[in-house]
Amino acid sequence: MAFLLPRDIENRPVAVIGAGTLGRRIALMFATRGGLVRIFDKSHQAGEVARTYVEEHVAEVAAGIDGGEPGRVAVTDDMAEALLDAWLVVEAVPERLDLKKEIFGELDRKALPDTILASNSSSYASSEFIDQVKHPERVLNMHFYMPPRQNAIDLMSDGRTDPGIFDLLTRELPLFGVFPFIAHKESTGFIFNRIWAAIKREALEVVAEGVSTPEDVDEMWKINMGIPAGPFRMMDQVGLDVVLDIEQHYAQERPHLPAGPRDVLKRYVDAGHLGVKSGRGFYTYDTEK
Repeated sequence: MAFLLPRDIENRPVAVIGAGTLGRRIALMFATRGGLVRIFDKSHQAGEVARTYVEEHVAEVAAGIDGGEPGRVAVTDDMAEALLDAWLVVEAVPERLDLKKEIFGELDRKALPDTILASNSSSYASSEFIDQVKHPERVLNMHFYMPPRQNAIDLMSDGRTDPGIFDLLTRELPLFGVFPFIAHKESTGFIFNRIWAAIKREALEVVAEGVSTPEDVDEMWKINMGIPAGPFRMMDQVGLDVVLDIEQHYAQERPHLPAGPRDVLKRYVDAGHLGVKSGRGFYTYDTEK
C-alpha cells in the first residue's frame, strides 16, 4: 500500500515518545529550526527534566546548524495531545519488545494517516514490533546515537516501509543537524552499532581471557586511535546493564558468539556496578557531581 507522505513539514510538530536520556536529546535536535517538539512521558518528573534539558541547550545547538533557530518544547502525558498534527513521531521508550508492540499499535491508531512512525530502538528491528500496526508502510527504524555530539542516524525498513519515506528523511533530517544512512537490508545493530558491537565484544574477550585489563585496553586505544576514551570507558557511559542486554540479543541471534564477554558484563551488573549512572563500572565515578 502506498503511503501519503506528510506535507507542510515546516509548520508541523515532531513528537518524541519517551523523555529519557536519548528521548530528550532527540527532541533537542528537532527543536533547532524554530518549530515545536512535543515530548510524551507518563512521568511528570522525567518530562520536566527533558524540557529543562532542551531549553538549556537549544540555542547553542541551533547556532551550529545552518539556518538553525531555537524552537519550542512542550511536555505532555496525553498521547493524543503529543501526536496532534505531528508529521513525525520518534519512539524512544525502554528496550522491551512487548512495550514497543503496544506503543506502535497505539501510534498507528491515533496518529494522522500521513504521520511517519519511527523507532529509536538500538537492538530491535521494526519488523519485530508491528504486530498491532495496520499501516506498516509508515513504520521504520530511525536509530540515533548520542546527539548533539554523535549525529549519524541509521534508517532501516520494517520490510514494507514506503520508499518515499527514505527519500523524504534523507532530504529533511540534515536540516536538523542529523545525518541519515540507510541500511539496505535488515541488520541487527544496523550499520555502525553492528561494527561497534564487534569491537566491544573483542575488547571484553581480551579481558575475559586474562590477556589484558580494561585500563590497558583503553590506554592503547586512546594512543593508537587518537581519541579521549577507550571501549571500556565508553561502555561505562552507556551503562553495563544496557551493554549486556544488547550483547545477549546478539547472542540469541548468533549462538556461536563467545560467552566470555557476557560473563564479564554479568559479573559487574550482578554486583550493581553499572557504570557512570551507579558511580562504578570498569571505573569509579563521583556521583555527587
